[in-house]
Amino acid sequence: MSWYKMIFCFLLMQSVVNAQDSLKTLHAEQVLKIVQEFHPVVKLANLDVERSSAEITVARAAFDPVLSNYISNKTFAGENYYNYLNPNVSIPTWYGIEFFAGIENLSGNRFEPGETIGQTSYAGVSASLLKNLVIDKRRAYLQQAKLYKDMAVIEQQLIVNNILMDAMNAYWQWVYAYQNFLIVSRNAEVTNARLDLVKKAFINGERPAIDTLEAFAQVQSFQFQQNEAQLQFVNAGLALSTFLWKSSDEPYTLPMNIIPKDGWEQEALIRNDQINLQDLLNLAANSHPELKLYDQKLDILDIDKRLKFQELLPKLDVQYNLLNKGYYVFNNAAAVLDNNYQYGVKLEVPMRFSQGRGMYRQARLKIAQTKITRGQKFQLIEVKVKSYYNELLNYRKQIALQSNNYDNYKRLVTAEETKLMNGESSLFLVNSRETKALEAFLKLVELKTKYIRTIYALQWSTGVIAIR
Repeated sequence: MSWYKMIFCFLLMQSVVNAQDSLKTLHAEQVLKIVQEFHPVVKLANLDVERSSAEITVARAAFDPVLSNYISNKTFAGENYYNYLNPNVSIPTWYGIEFFAGIENLSGNRFEPGETIGQTSYAGVSASLLKNLVIDKRRAYLQQAKLYKDMAVIEQQLIVNNILMDAMNAYWQWVYAYQNFLIVSRNAEVTNARLDLVKKAFINGERPAIDTLEAFAQVQSFQFQQNEAQLQFVNAGLALSTFLWKSSDEPYTLPMNIIPKDGWEQEALIRNDQINLQDLLNLAANSHPELKLYDQKLDILDIDKRLKFQELLPKLDVQYNLLNKGYYVFNNAAAVLDNNYQYGVKLEVPMRFSQGRGMYRQARLKIAQTKITRGQKFQLIEVKVKSYYNELLNYRKQIALQSNNYDNYKRLVTAEETKLMNGESSLFLVNSRETKALEAFLKLVELKTKYIRTIYALQWSTGVIAIR
C-alpha cells in the first residue's frame, strides 16, 4: 500500500502542476485597481466632481465684466422727443468695489431738465462701506462653490472607499470558496485512489469486503462536498464579477480559469504584521472622508454666518462719477476734477434689525448642531477602528491555535494510517480522522481569509484603503 500511495502522490502532484499551467491568477490589488479605474459608481462620482467645477464657473460669472448698450428713441405726433445712446462697461471686483465707464449721446426736442445734451462720457466707482464691505452674496457663493467642489472630491473618496471594501469582501469570499473547492477536490481524489487500493487489497484477500463499502461511502461524501464547494466557488465568482468592468463600460464575467494568487496564506506573513492602533486612530482623525465632509460643512456654514452678520449692519453705499463733454472722459483731467463730477450716498438703517438677528442666530445654531454631529461621528469611527483592531488580534491568535490543531489532526491521520497498514485499525477510523483533519484545515483557511479581510476593513474604518 505504501508503494501505491507514493505513485498516487506523484501522479496527483503532476496533475496539479499541469492544471496550473492553464490557469491565470487574480490578486486583491488588481481588483482594487480595476474597481478604481472602471467601476461605473466611481465614474459617476468623478462626474459629480466635474459638475462641481462647473458650479464654480457659474459662481465666477458674478465677477465677469459686463459690456452693454442702451438705445432709446421717442417720436410722437410727428415730433422727435429724443434719441439716446449709452454704451457702457462695468467691472466688478472681489472686494465689493465696482468700476464702470461709458459714453452718452442725447439729442432731440423734449427731455428731462437734468439731462445733458450732446456727447458726454463718464467713469465712476461704487462701493458699500458698511453692509457687504467684508463679504457679500457674490463672494460668499463663489467661496462656497469652491468648498462644494472639495466636498465632491471627498464624497468621491468616500464612495470609492466603500465600493473598494465591498469588492474586497467579495474577493476574499471568492478566495475562500476556491480554497474550499481545491481542498475538498484533493481529498476526493485521495479517497478515490484509496478506494482503488482497498479494492485490490480485498481481491488479494488482505482486507474485508466491508472496507470497500466504507471507502466507497467516503468517496461519495467527498464528491458531494466537492459539488457543493464548486457551486459556492462559481457563485462567489459571479458576486466578484459585479465589481469587475472593462474600460468600454461593459461588465466582465470572471472565467473559471482565473484563480486567486497563492502565497497570501503564509502564516509567517500573518505573524509579522505590525499594526499600531494609535497610528490608525490618528489616521482616522486626520483623513477620514466623513470627518472631512463635516469640516467642509463647517467652513460653508461659517461663510454663511459671516454673510448673515452683514444683515446686522446699516447699508451705506457710495457712488462717484467723473464727467466730461465728448467721448474722452480723461481728455482734460484738471477740468474734470474741478467742475465735472457726480456723486451719491445712500444710507439705510433698519430700526430693529429683526431679520438680521434671526438669520444670524440660525446660522450659529447650524454650526453648533454640525459640531455636535461631527463629534458623534468621530466617536463612532474611533469605536469602529478599535473593534476591527481587536478582531484582527483575535484572528491572529485563533490562526495560531487552529494551525496547531490542524497539525495534531494530521499526525492522528498519519498514525491511524500506519496502524491500518499494520492491521491494528480500521478504515472507518482513518476516514473519521481524515474528516476531522479536513474540517480543521477548512477552518484554518476561513480564519486566514477573515484575517486578511479584516486588514482591509481596518483600513476602511480609517477612511483609506491603500493599494500595496
